[in-house]
Amino acid sequence: MYPSTGTLPSPLQNKQELESLDALSFQGDSNETPFNVFIGHNLGHRVFTMSVPFRKFYDISAVANDRDAGPVAQRALDPNHAKKLAVYMLKGLVSAAMLRRTALGKDIPPAFEEILRSLGEQPYFSLQPLVCNIRGIPLGGTGVEGIRGMRLETATGETAAFKVFLAERHTLWVVDGQHRRAGAELTMSFLEHVRSIGRYPAKGAVLFVDKGKEISEANMMVWNEAYDAARSYATLTVEVHLGLHIEQERQLFHDLNRLTKKVDPSLALQFDSSNPISQFIKRSLVSELQIDITDQEVKDWSDDKGSLVLKEIVAVNAIAFLNKGNISGATPVVTEPREPIVLRLWERITEIPGFGTTGAKEKTVAAQPVVLKALAKLTYDLNFSNRKPENGEALFDQLLDKLPSIDFSHKNPVWQYYSMSQSERDTAGLAGLAAFLPSDDVNANRDIGAMQNGFMRFGAKHNDIYPIIADMIRWQVGLPSRRDELEVALADLL
Repeated sequence: MYPSTGTLPSPLQNKQELESLDALSFQGDSNETPFNVFIGHNLGHRVFTMSVPFRKFYDISAVANDRDAGPVAQRALDPNHAKKLAVYMLKGLVSAAMLRRTALGKDIPPAFEEILRSLGEQPYFSLQPLVCNIRGIPLGGTGVEGIRGMRLETATGETAAFKVFLAERHTLWVVDGQHRRAGAELTMSFLEHVRSIGRYPAKGAVLFVDKGKEISEANMMVWNEAYDAARSYATLTVEVHLGLHIEQERQLFHDLNRLTKKVDPSLALQFDSSNPISQFIKRSLVSELQIDITDQEVKDWSDDKGSLVLKEIVAVNAIAFLNKGNISGATPVVTEPREPIVLRLWERITEIPGFGTTGAKEKTVAAQPVVLKALAKLTYDLNFSNRKPENGEALFDQLLDKLPSIDFSHKNPVWQYYSMSQSERDTAGLAGLAAFLPSDDVNANRDIGAMQNGFMRFGAKHNDIYPIIADMIRWQVGLPSRRDELEVALADLL
């Protein structure tokens, strides 16, 4: 071990029992709980690394974001993020229960696979270590006011680990990981609810798709074993700093959250095998339809090879499946029944002249992601929306039948509607298009793009633009106006 040098922390003495982390007191609190830890020196500062049962961590920790509870060293909690983590943890616990069955030589009943599939299966589960601080003790946990502990040795006298005794006053204040902690609480609330009530939660910790439904005996076995995993062999790894004051906690929070580099979205999507829409893109669009996907957006259209940027194709499919700007929260229960319909859309898109070929962006406006988003929006509205028309399937068939014959050339005057005068619109035969487009609200964005060097370049504000392009496509293929559909929906409500 290392000797003490000045104020640098020194590890435990070479004894079975000590009088603190440097000289542990002979008397400890009567309510102490033992934990086996490894002692390290993170950039010179003593820390514990410990594994805590999933269920127990919430009980021994707290978060400093409540001003009534003490000095604040945390940001506000985002409940939506915590819920997403809770779903991930629930999947991990079901997976842990399956792994334990395999290790014990037991069969895995179909209910395990079915539940994991409903939640969203993936090849591996893990949570990064949480970072905490024990307040109210000397820095490094030294001195008579520190933490009592003892060395654990092997039969040959080598140090295996250390056993430390944490009292009730030794709260683990979360520096990095409050959303994981909140997610763990939601997960345990869900498991305790289903085990005690026999029904899935209808409010609160709603982490499973069968909201409010009675739980079958087969499924109850899954939740019971997941609960056992949370209470015993499924653990969270915690790095515990010792005796930091509030300013040091805040600095550590900043460093852990601001000095990291985010993963590039395209790389993250390539590596992610858990999201069902990502799986659909890889399996159906790339492997089956041979759509070429790239990470880099081509700035010079003359260099375009016909590839689609991964982050854009993900955004297009997010609209088609979920009517959202991202694929977060997608589950197989929602997406799998919709896959054949979305795949039909992509099959017809690949038949658009010039699409996917070298120089595609110069050959067709359909190579611009915002136009694909418009087609995705029509797909969602006609098939999956709560306000879809009664004949939505027939209208979608009509869209697909006429899609390859739509004039997606740059010279189609439809795309330049907002840059034309009324007389120019009449001359171009666009007089009836006005009934399909949103009203000319002076506060709304109607600048969808402009002709540049003979090419129609749509603007960058896709969320404002693609609904308008969808209306233009409606008019060209003879679909009902979105205005008419809204009026019918309002009339039904009234």
